[in-house]
Amino acid sequence: MTAPLTPPPPPHERSAQEAWQPPDAGPAAPGSQHAEYAGHGWYGQDGPGMKTELREAAVIAVAVALGGVLLGVLWWWLAPHVPLVGDVVEKSWVVYLKDTEGEQAIGVDGTFTLLGLGFGAVSALVVFLLRRRGGVPLVVGLALGGLLGSLLAWRVGVWLGPTEDVIAHAREVGRGVTVTAPLQLGAKGALLAWPLAALVLHLGLMALFGPRDPEPEFGPGPYAEPPAANGR
Repeated sequence: MTAPLTPPPPPHERSAQEAWQPPDAGPAAPGSQHAEYAGHGWYGQDGPGMKTELREAAVIAVAVALGGVLLGVLWWWLAPHVPLVGDVVEKSWVVYLKDTEGEQAIGVDGTFTLLGLGFGAVSALVVFLLRRRGGVPLVVGLALGGLLGSLLAWRVGVWLGPTEDVIAHAREVGRGVTVTAPLQLGAKGALLAWPLAALVLHLGLMALFGPRDPEPEFGPGPYAEPPAANGR
């Protein structure tokens, strides 16, 4: 006498893994899920490649830094002049502020800061319009170019401005004659106005108008409830 055979399970009691697979799907090839997820942006986006991004970031940094020449010229042109007066004290030449209560020195720093903010906004907008995507190399190149541009503008403005040897200049024009002080950046933090403005505005533009990753398509999970048979 033999034991009764166990009947096969009903069709609706398939494993949960088989329940959510499409009926015409064949065996999954190795790495197919990775390829599918990568297409939806799970493991990366289709981009130009790291080498291309680094090359573009270097070009952006150099182009933005060269804008510092224009910033230096505008700073020299728009910054207020600080008047000095030369005098002889105990047979030695000295110079001092003609207007001790004047705010021209503060205006020099303020002019540089405002120009830096404007150049940062323009450079961020141009880079966003030319390269409508983010990326760490691009952002770093933009910020580095802004910092180099600020340093270049500072030196260009000082070079174009009045001579830095104010004692020799005062001795040349004579005692009691007003001379203009050289351009000096008292607040070195103004050098960060350009890179910070460019960084903040570019990130804001990317957050508002940048490309969006496609939403991944999720199928039923491996523990999904199998469909009921015969409407039950």
